[in-house]
Amino acid sequence: GLMQIAHIPGAVTAPAGALEGFHANPRGRGGTFEERKARNLAYDAQNVQHPFTGLHFTEKGIDLLEQYIHEVREVIGYEIPLAIDHVGHISLQDGIRLSRRIEKYVPAWLEDVIPWQYTEQYRQLQQATSVPICTGEDIYLKEGFEPLLRSGGLSVIHPDLLTSGGILETKKIGDMAQDHGVAMAIHMAESPIAAMAAAHVATATENFMALEYHSADVDWWDDIVTGLPKPLVKDGFITVPGKPGLGIDDVVDEVISQHLQPGVTGIWQSTEHWDDEHSWDRTWS
Repeated sequence: GLMQIAHIPGAVTAPAGALEGFHANPRGRGGTFEERKARNLAYDAQNVQHPFTGLHFTEKGIDLLEQYIHEVREVIGYEIPLAIDHVGHISLQDGIRLSRRIEKYVPAWLEDVIPWQYTEQYRQLQQATSVPICTGEDIYLKEGFEPLLRSGGLSVIHPDLLTSGGILETKKIGDMAQDHGVAMAIHMAESPIAAMAAAHVATATENFMALEYHSADVDWWDDIVTGLPKPLVKDGFITVPGKPGLGIDDVVDEVISQHLQPGVTGIWQSTEHWDDEHSWDRTWS
């Protein structure tokens, strides 16, 4: 996607200064003025919605992205599905150009080309290419997925249980997608607890395709909990245990405490300061 080639001269055309945020290397919290500036630039760049960035792939840029996919295909062959993650802050038109270029590599899906709220643009994108189009990791509740499914703009949905509304809601989302002839992959870049919740949804959903997994190289990931097989993911599969709940016996505080992010001072801290807070967060009136 964009982040892979944004630093290469001639690969991306952009308004003056628009790429600075993508080149920034933010670090932690606080820090020097320059570190805060880099963090702010990166945040601003990632939060401008794609149609408004003015970023476009050049032919050189698309050549580079195609070459990368070509090299991956040479290694893994065509028996293994190859899915393409978040592409980056480019336009609908660039999404069409890229997707048409890579059709010959038979991608399993092309994900998050544009923000999920732009239903009509997703319809145009999917109609313009034979590559299955995918989005959904940021969508909340099945009502959020419904316009995209009705539009015909997706071939794969990609909910995350932690943001979609939980186990039962994601099951409902998958069933609704099945009614529209759309497959469900599940986004999951979290702990073994979330992985097991997602695995239970997957086993109960007929149109399930794949469960995302980011921790193959994190050697302590399996140790966060007890009661599950180790490794939890073996040969590309998770075995759902025949035990109550998610099948987890306990959470190992010591392992979590050893791997806290910088600036985090502890786990399971008191939330009593929220007891007297009130909010008026309805989205309707």
